Amino acid sequence: MLDKYACLQKLAARRKDEIVVTTMSVSIPWSELSSGPLDFAKIDSAMGHGAAFAYGLALAQPQRRVIALNGDGSTLMGLGSLVTIAQRPTPNLTLVITENGTYEVTGNQPVPGAGAIDYAAIARGAGLKEVHTIETEAQFETLLPLHFSGPGPVVMIWKIAQGSEPVPKLPVSIRDRGRQLRQALVG
Repeated sequence: MLDKYACLQKLAARRKDEIVVTTMSVSIPWSELSSGPLDFAKIDSAMGHGAAFAYGLALAQPQRRVIALNGDGSTLMGLGSLVTIAQRPTPNLTLVITENGTYEVTGNQPVPGAGAIDYAAIARGAGLKEVHTIETEAQFETLLPLHFSGPGPVVMIWKIAQGSEPVPKLPVSIRDRGRQLRQALVG
């Protein structure tokens, strides 16, 4: 198992002018490493859309590498993006799937199919050719340069240990709307 924080630190240390899109459980630790104008970190509304958003940026910015750091739960919510990326490939896109089997930001609930899903097989089945599963530090070190320069689209599945971040606090307006809905539904 990989340590997500160590992987992110190594990625950040090697980064130059790539656009980095993060969602959910990767957003908070990435924002501690980098928070410049080429970082798009979103927790509250991007679940399932990070890969598609990064793909759009890669199409719009063909001269710049785009790296999407997407969780396994977010990937499951946007599987159609893999087919789209495969059908109109962009050489400047790297999609990282951080697989730990949980929805980390909402309290580490298990992702449906955790432990049984083969994200590499799904990506290849969608038509993507450059797909790598990384389980050890040695594999990570060997494949780290490919995150930045490989012929894209590149899909990297990082097999990471389950996280322990605290659940982020939602803005009051969203929390209040949730309470109002619950009150309306249960009385």
